[in-house]
Amino acid sequence: MGPGWAPPPGGYAGAGYAGAAAPGRRGPRTSTMVVLAVVIALLASTLGSVGTYLLTRPSVSDRDPSFTLGKAPTGSNSRPPDSIAGVAAKVLPSVVSLAVDGGTSASTGSGFLIKGGYVVTNNHVVAAAAPGGEIQIQFSNRKSTSARIIGRDPESDLAVVKPEETFGAPEISLGNSDNVVVGDPVVAIGSPLGLVGTVTSGIVSSLNRPVQAGEENSSDTTWLSAIQTDAAINPGNSGGPLVNANGEVIGVNSAIATLGRSAGGQSGSIGLGFAIPVNHARRIAEELVTTGVAKKSRIGITIDQTYQGTGVRIDSEVRQGTRPVEPDGPADKAGLKPGDVILEVNGTVVQDSTELIALIRNKAPGEKLSIKFQRGGQEKTATVIVGAAAAQSTPTPTPRPS
Repeated sequence: MGPGWAPPPGGYAGAGYAGAAAPGRRGPRTSTMVVLAVVIALLASTLGSVGTYLLTRPSVSDRDPSFTLGKAPTGSNSRPPDSIAGVAAKVLPSVVSLAVDGGTSASTGSGFLIKGGYVVTNNHVVAAAAPGGEIQIQFSNRKSTSARIIGRDPESDLAVVKPEETFGAPEISLGNSDNVVVGDPVVAIGSPLGLVGTVTSGIVSSLNRPVQAGEENSSDTTWLSAIQTDAAINPGNSGGPLVNANGEVIGVNSAIATLGRSAGGQSGSIGLGFAIPVNHARRIAEELVTTGVAKKSRIGITIDQTYQGTGVRIDSEVRQGTRPVEPDGPADKAGLKPGDVILEVNGTVVQDSTELIALIRNKAPGEKLSIKFQRGGQEKTATVIVGAAAAQSTPTPTPRPS
């Protein structure tokens, strides 16, 4: 220590740091400060709310006893017959919803009433009831009745059922799918997800689109040349009508393309719906009602599945005793030979075997097909009269959910 400096009381290490007991006495003082701060905050919040209310509350001078938004404009519920609303009003009474109980499986779908009190729908809608299940049909007036299967064609995914009552519902008008062109306005009506009487609209997006039809995991699975539309079609729409601007059926809604949950979690309609052309459905329905069996169209050729070129080539080899061109069959009578490459059918370019099968299946036995083909580097044309496969009884399918 220097001169003139007195030593601190108790020494450096004693009183100033280690010996301090002040923190024990400051605790109560700190708690008091915290409580006081909370009280002040609450008081400020309350005063602020009161102040805001006083500043924003409506005053008597803000009232306007004469204020009115006026009456709703006068008008009418009638719509032009060719409008979407007009088409819906015409068609809805002829559209039904189906609930199928097969005991171990069930499905729902749609259908439409045709001549004779019959209902056309998809086979996959009613397949579960084929072994002895039950079908309930609900009409647009919400009245319900039971129905029985008249006939099914798993290969074309079409069926005809007969309700016990129709409750005065009108039969629907059938159009001509051969007159449909891309861009035509269309309306789809059905019961997607059980929502009876749902109406959606769009256009014809494409024609002759090959779509798989028939029962999954079944030998009856085949391809049909379908009408593609962007009108929303969802599960439950199956079997319902796709109609034109005149309210005439041009197709039977049957399938949709979806992204699936593995592709971003989306499912249901993405604007890619497909309908069986009504001309094909008309023929199948007539055959099911009159004979119980639908005829299978064929031309009697075997396709070369190894061919990778343009068009579809007829096989050139005999396989398991089967000749590639059936002797005295439709193709043979028209002059087609093994190795010929089919390029077009009725003016439609054929890119693969599924398109060829679909185009043939859409024609009835006895109808003509103009086939352009290539042989030895030269293009030729042949007229083939579509034949019919041997009649077979309708198999009992493995039910597929609608």
